[in-house]
Amino acid sequence: MTENTARADSYEVIVVGGGAAGLSAGLVLGRARRRTLVVDAGEPRNAPAAHMQGYLSRDGMSPAEFLATGREEIARYGVELVRDRTVDAVRDEGFTVTLAGGRTVRARQLVVATGLKDELPPVEGLAERFGRDVLHCPYCHGWEVRDQAFGVLATSPMSVHQALIVTQWSKDVTLFLHTVTEAELSDEDLRRLAAAGVHVVSGEVAGLVVEEDRLTGVRLGDGTVHAREALFVAPRAVPRTDLLARLGAEMTETPFGVYPVVDGRGLTTVPGLWAAGNASGFAEQVVNAASRGYRAGAAINAELLMGDLDAAVQVRSSVQV
Repeated sequence: MTENTARADSYEVIVVGGGAAGLSAGLVLGRARRRTLVVDAGEPRNAPAAHMQGYLSRDGMSPAEFLATGREEIARYGVELVRDRTVDAVRDEGFTVTLAGGRTVRARQLVVATGLKDELPPVEGLAERFGRDVLHCPYCHGWEVRDQAFGVLATSPMSVHQALIVTQWSKDVTLFLHTVTEAELSDEDLRRLAAAGVHVVSGEVAGLVVEEDRLTGVRLGDGTVHAREALFVAPRAVPRTDLLARLGAEMTETPFGVYPVVDGRGLTTVPGLWAAGNASGFAEQVVNAASRGYRAGAAINAELLMGDLDAAVQVRSSVQV
């Protein structure tokens, strides 16, 4: 390997994941004049949505436009972005990362911002409507469907909370218990549902009724159809944290999956290994993920700077001795 080739494959920081968290980390690092590579597999969690909401100054922007803008911004500061998938990483003097395309890259610090994947219940028509009139987050989409007839598909007793929350956007809410029995709901759940005016329907949901490319109803297993215009569901969150676990980061079990133990900056229990966005926790929406990426990027720059200064002090001390 020539010296030029070695430099081409060596970075100060590699960011795995090109979503809001990864691009934000890359932006901060690029502006700090750090040689940075962002590896983007091109699988953003919010791809099914036409718009993203609640991000100050970006409210209503499409996820695709948001990411395209972010890529343009990091490029202005010399950050390299490669469309590829990370298949492995090992920790040696720093981190050696293997990409699906066959390239091997190295860095002193590694940021994992691979996010998570939403797994929907196996109900006919649900996946096809997801991000349109099948929704998961009222803060992301509630305003756009306000005052319509809502349904909430229960996948666990925790779905009661979702049904109560969405009453802020509509007073016509039906909770379909689906795979949950009424006996699994607490007395407090039932009292709150009644107080909020939420109609509770037992029985498994078999599918959706769609007419002229819009949701018009929810069909139960017995054939009964309940007219609804929007359906909220809580997907099963599957964190993409395998890379962190393979690198030895301490992991912790949560009600929403297994996530790394991180400090307030995003540093895992492995020196030089960072997690940002939904790779570090379940509830990181786009604006939160960008913030976590920013925080990690600034912390990494400081870590690198102080590490280099400490090394220089040691060299100077040894020479003087």
